[in-house]
Amino acid sequence: MTARSDGLQRFMLGLVGIGLFLGMWQVIGLYRLAGLTWPPLTDVLAFVADPSKRTLFARAITASFTAVITGYGLGVVAGIALAMLGRVATVLKPGLDRLIAVIHAIPLVALAPLFMVAANRDATPASISALGVFYMIYVAATSGLNAASAAHRDVFTALGASPVTRFLRLELPAALPAIVSGMKLAIPVAFIGAIVGEWFGASRGLGLLMVSAMQNFQIPLLWSAVLIVTASSLALFGLMSLVERLTYGRYQ
Repeated sequence: MTARSDGLQRFMLGLVGIGLFLGMWQVIGLYRLAGLTWPPLTDVLAFVADPSKRTLFARAITASFTAVITGYGLGVVAGIALAMLGRVATVLKPGLDRLIAVIHAIPLVALAPLFMVAANRDATPASISALGVFYMIYVAATSGLNAASAAHRDVFTALGASPVTRFLRLELPAALPAIVSGMKLAIPVAFIGAIVGEWFGASRGLGLLMVSAMQNFQIPLLWSAVLIVTASSLALFGLMSLVERLTYGRYQ
């Protein structure tokens, strides 16, 4: 079986899985198998498509996506930068590893109130998102920068390449597959961080809609917000999976 046919098969199996999940969602909601708190998928889609709710969802989506994009971008840049610093200045790497491990050990939910006090409530979603993304990218980049084989390093040394040249032309390209994989896995983390941050008092966003819907027992609104977040995360995850395949094909 060729790589192309194998990829097509996995794609089709993924579509079948999603179709089965959506079908089960519709059946469970239609026949009230999980009670009144589980609406049919068609009701949720109708609620999302309701023109009267368009402004509400547009403002919430804009706020949440701004937090996700900001947090994701900051986390990726910071993670790659510190991983490179640890690679170039090896004396700093053990300290960086321990510091980042300690920060990661602290639950993000516990840090959210601190971000609200230190910054402001509208900056909290992006901050929590960036922190979660940063750890995943740092681990992926650190692992990737060690991917180049000793034989390849020896060849560069024998040819008289400087450490900077070896880093830019060997170690960094060899690290790209791992970095892209980390970026893919960090997408759901970015959404989780933004939504959790919005739960702690953001002025708008899909997370705020979820909290408001739970408090007021607005079941269609709650499921609509969850559906939008889930669909967006899955779509971006799938897009990054394509980028990952292209990167692995080019650099591995």
